[in-house]
Amino acid sequence: MNTPTAMSRTEPGSAGAVKAVSVISTGTVQIRPEHPYGSRKPMYWWLLTSRPWTPPRPINVYVIEHTRGLILFDTGQDRASVTDDHYFPGGLTGYLYDRLARFDIGEQDTLSAQLATLGYAPSDVDTAVLSHLHQDHIGGLAELTGADLLVSAAEWAELAGPGPEQRGFLRSHIQLPGLHWRQVTMEPAKDPGLAPFTESLDVMGDGSLTLLPTPGHTAGSVSLLIRRARRPPLLLAGTSPTALTSCNAASSPASATAASSPSPPAKSARSPGSSPA
Repeated sequence: MNTPTAMSRTEPGSAGAVKAVSVISTGTVQIRPEHPYGSRKPMYWWLLTSRPWTPPRPINVYVIEHTRGLILFDTGQDRASVTDDHYFPGGLTGYLYDRLARFDIGEQDTLSAQLATLGYAPSDVDTAVLSHLHQDHIGGLAELTGADLLVSAAEWAELAGPGPEQRGFLRSHIQLPGLHWRQVTMEPAKDPGLAPFTESLDVMGDGSLTLLPTPGHTAGSVSLLIRRARRPPLLLAGTSPTALTSCNAASSPASATAASSPSPPAKSARSPGSSPA
């Protein structure tokens, strides 16, 4: 793992650097209703007893065409999670993964296949920003050996905490050989248009892509504010599809959308039908 890297940070600049923002889907996920809507029951009680599933939710990746390269926000779910019986931990941990979510990921839902619908390949990706490191956001990492992978230093520190797999961090699918990780930290925000955020990170150095700290889902979760010329800004968050309204975004309402399906509060889940490793 690389040491924390200082990124270029500037005042807001030309937003015309963002040429297009597209969404691709790496399959769908169904989760327990108690997860997105809450429950008075303790988490493990509803996790072990709940029967219904939500309707399928897309597991999205955002593709940003920037004048300085191709950028992804999150990388989706790995198809191996539904084809490889050894993808998830075994034992009780694996059983809990089974209980929490079920996935539908076809051959056409890999990161490579979905990028191809836009005329790109994983080798074209210059940078991938990880909102956080739960399984439905890190699935395409193995295909991105040529890209810089940005993750908050606080999020990376979660991998060294006790029981990472029990908390939803599958280290064997994150700490892969050949990947180029860059831990990043926020600095005091100089742009009043980012209020109430007091810290931020200018990813490209031109004000078009700004990382914002949004801890809560995980300790190091981040969101990405995209400023575009003559269009409303976008705020991409990697947790749930509910709208976010916490950023002025240069005096314009931010349009918020989820980069993936909702990740579990403490752990993710595998597709039912796969036996424990």
